[in-house]
Amino acid sequence: MTQIFLQAPPQGGGTFQLVMLGGIILVFWFFMIRPQAKKAKEQKKFIDTMQKGDKVVTIAGIHGTINKVNEDNTVQLEVSPGSYLKIERSSISLEWSQALNK
Repeated sequence: MTQIFLQAPPQGGGTFQLVMLGGIILVFWFFMIRPQAKKAKEQKKFIDTMQKGDKVVTIAGIHGTINKVNEDNTVQLEVSPGSYLKIERSSISLEWSQALNK
């Protein structure tokens, strides 16, 4: 004669999985989303406070000095003495001194 044992599902297993899922989401936010948002906030602050004479690096890697900040979200960048580029403010990546420290 064969005996069949039926087992009841484990109690409290769902709570543990829910806590683990919450922990994974918290770690993901703490190590990936938060630092990226902080960096974007600092970038926006830097772009908003640019002024003549600041040494900057563009997203394309062009180094230069801001010669003029225009009203239409553009800046005039001096890349060599007497050579100017008109670029969008948003294309400026960071301050020159920060680029040298990386």
